[in-house]
Amino acid sequence: MSSTTTVGTETGAVIASPRAGAVQAAAGLRSIVLPLGLALLVLAAWQLYVTIGDIPAVILPSPVSIARYIVARYDILMMHAIPTTLESAAGFLLALVLGILLAIVITYSRIAHEALYPNLIFFQLIPKIALAPLFIIWLGVGAQSRVAFSVFIAFFPVVIATTAGFMSVDKGMLRLCRSLTATEWQVFTAVRFPSALPHIFSGAKIAVTLAIIGVIIGEFITAQAGLGYLIIFATARADTEVSMAAIVVLCICGLLLYGLVALAESIANRFYSADSR
Repeated sequence: MSSTTTVGTETGAVIASPRAGAVQAAAGLRSIVLPLGLALLVLAAWQLYVTIGDIPAVILPSPVSIARYIVARYDILMMHAIPTTLESAAGFLLALVLGILLAIVITYSRIAHEALYPNLIFFQLIPKIALAPLFIIWLGVGAQSRVAFSVFIAFFPVVIATTAGFMSVDKGMLRLCRSLTATEWQVFTAVRFPSALPHIFSGAKIAVTLAIIGVIIGEFITAQAGLGYLIIFATARADTEVSMAAIVVLCICGLLLYGLVALAESIANRFYSADSR
């Protein structure tokens, strides 16, 4: 007799058995172990290649030497990581707000949709890095130009994903809301926005990475601080170890911002799930 993964109750509800919980735990553990194991395998191969091949540090430093530099000079790296992270977060939040607002306009106005949507596609086709110097000319060499450029390249996926989410709401649900004389605001807060959350966060996860790229490009062009500035400065001096250490710290900052977006998605899903019950 085969074992079952669920059992019924007197009320007809279904409760997961211990076996089902064990399967879920194993799946969650696998999702952590597999990528971590692959990363460790790549680092080990990298270290072995540099050691056996006697590769000069100016060409490719070893992971161990990069880690040692990060530990020894974490104060300098943190000093440059803070402005980059703050500017990236500011650019992302502004892009998120602007993208959602623009998606609302496009969703509720046919004229705006027909006028704005094709132009958004057109601007997306422009190579963004070619416009970075213009932002420096228009807004100066301060943080405002880097944040503005970050917003410019990050808001597009938010607009597209959010618009798709608003448009994909079940039409039957909308007709039901109108038959119950619900206002547009009630329909938006109770139906459209919750239904579009998966799309919004999908766009936000892309946007947060683009926001970091925008800030780094700005720091490449003109900055006196930040990880992008440190990378350019170290590369000009052929100090590859410093450049690689700055890139590692940049990846950590990016993972932190991405993790915050994922955490916000989890909280939003729990809130609306609980609210729907």
